[in-house]
Amino acid sequence: MKELLNNFNQIKIESPVDKIINQIKELISSGQLKSGDRLPSERLLSERFGIGRSYVRDAIRKLEFFGILKTLPQSGTVVAGFGITALEGLIADMLQLEGNDFHALVETRVLLEMNSAKFAASRRNDDDIVALTQALDEYEKVVQSGNDSVECDLMFHLKIAEASKNSVLNTLMLIITPDILTFFKENNVCGGDRPVSALKEHKIILDHIINQDAEQASDAMKAHLSDVLEYSINQNNLINNNDR
Repeated sequence: MKELLNNFNQIKIESPVDKIINQIKELISSGQLKSGDRLPSERLLSERFGIGRSYVRDAIRKLEFFGILKTLPQSGTVVAGFGITALEGLIADMLQLEGNDFHALVETRVLLEMNSAKFAASRRNDDDIVALTQALDEYEKVVQSGNDSVECDLMFHLKIAEASKNSVLNTLMLIITPDILTFFKENNVCGGDRPVSALKEHKIILDHIINQDAEQASDAMKAHLSDVLEYSINQNNLINNNDR
């Protein structure tokens, strides 16, 4: 019976935001939307989709966060220059991550981020320090306000990947980050007092990067991600036990 059950796939219900993201993805992938093309206004899009503007706004913000779209002053929202291969990996299965997949993703993230911090400490320049400091300041403001800080948290990590000066590593971080972001929010992984302690750990990592101490930066990143790695292991064990 268990083997037969494995032949059935879980039904995934897309939200309006996911449907908008997928439509934009298809338009970019097919070449109907190209780098620099301007999207219709939120009002026109919401009328076309037949849904509230808040859904359109959320979809655009999510795509902006990962660099697929960008909003320019007096020009509206335009398509950013983004490789199609990376785009496919960035958007595909955005809300379908669970169980063993999440554990594997976290393991991969730990390996990427340890090296990201190590390379950033060795290769960072003054502009990188400014960008990292700004990202950390934004994260601190959100944490102090008590609002959802997951996106600002991950933005700090993406800035470290940029500072690594390794384009492949940076692209891999961009690909896995959306799934991490979605899972964190859906399962409240970073709830409670975790953002406060994470802020302190971010400051330690940044100090090591500023001081160009590569090994200490890598070790600090590993310690920072130990909680989420343990969480993913527990989730994996729970799912495996339930399958028995």
